[in-house]
Amino acid sequence: MARIRIPNIIVILFVTVQTGFLIFMYARYSSFMPQSEEKPSQVHILILSSWRSGSSFVGQLFSQHPSVFYLMEPAWHVWVTMYQNSAKVLHMAVRDLVRSVFLCDMSVFDAYMPWKRNLSDLFQWAVSRALCSAPACDSFQRTDITSELACKTLCGRYPFSKVEEACKTYSHVVIKEVRFFDLKVLYPLLTDPSLNLKIIHLVRDPRAVVKSREQSVKALARDNGIVLSTNGTKVEDSKYKVMQEICRSHVQIYETATLKPPNFLKDRYLMIRFEDLVRDPLSEISEMYKFADLSLTPMLKSWIYNITHGQGPGKKKEAFKITSRDAVSVSQAWRNVLSFQKIKKIQEVCKGAINMLGYQLVDSEKEQRDLSLDLVLPRRQNQFSWSSFNQKH
Repeated sequence: MARIRIPNIIVILFVTVQTGFLIFMYARYSSFMPQSEEKPSQVHILILSSWRSGSSFVGQLFSQHPSVFYLMEPAWHVWVTMYQNSAKVLHMAVRDLVRSVFLCDMSVFDAYMPWKRNLSDLFQWAVSRALCSAPACDSFQRTDITSELACKTLCGRYPFSKVEEACKTYSHVVIKEVRFFDLKVLYPLLTDPSLNLKIIHLVRDPRAVVKSREQSVKALARDNGIVLSTNGTKVEDSKYKVMQEICRSHVQIYETATLKPPNFLKDRYLMIRFEDLVRDPLSEISEMYKFADLSLTPMLKSWIYNITHGQGPGKKKEAFKITSRDAVSVSQAWRNVLSFQKIKKIQEVCKGAINMLGYQLVDSEKEQRDLSLDLVLPRRQNQFSWSSFNQKH
């Protein structure tokens, strides 16, 4: 039987044409395939802050939105269970829990909670409007503004499975956390194709933070020990060692996000100062909502006005509650409450953060008490830097 000899050049041409055709067809087919590389349908927002910085208030601004599933500090369960470790050691466990919550996988709590559990076993569950309305609880509508007390009364006995069920029905999942001290720890989440993560970094004048922390000394003692790696020993932070670590973390997060940040951080980081927020709530909240792809509703506008225009600075027993207060008065209260000696010590351990975040140092008790002297420096619009540091030292 005669064999037909095909010149090598023809074989090469045939293979080349066939390969080109396959590449063309794959490219065409890929454009119609499910969007494996497109952003997930849900938007994930991490409110990144520290204790007593106004983060519970900011969390409520998102929690009360009808499109948001919100949880307040779910990583509290990690720290309570593993309190003998340091914050740095716990970073990975906290990050894994946060990722699972963003993906509405609540089985992650199996390691930290009783096997048989209700909604009420979840830390601060009642401040989440999503857990107080359908499908988590039948007592409220999604458009309702809910209160912690009413929610605790009516919804606490619903099964824990409702958390995951509810989470899957929202377009936005928002988590508020105070247990991250390094932005680079979050890089795996920011590059995770299953997440559409944006970060709101909330900061506050360290001097105001200290004043607020002094109202909650015992409540913060265990967390202080974890921050300072004391192997489970509680600390009251009279020497401001915890504040020093908190200030360092804010500087690290800010610098990482703004000084030659990686490409994947583009348009996914927003700095908010608590003082700007309470001075012009609707403007700042509108900016946050725009960043998060949310719209401000008339009901929310009314609620925001009422919550920021109460009488007085609030009571000590309300330190961890969101109540109607004079928000501007709250932000300036430290200037009349703290001694100048304390102020000097705080400025010493947090000078870098005070300057970088756009606050003015004070040189005397007279400057501290003079409320006509604005210690919050103007922010440059649409930039991550401040117009002037006016450093005196």
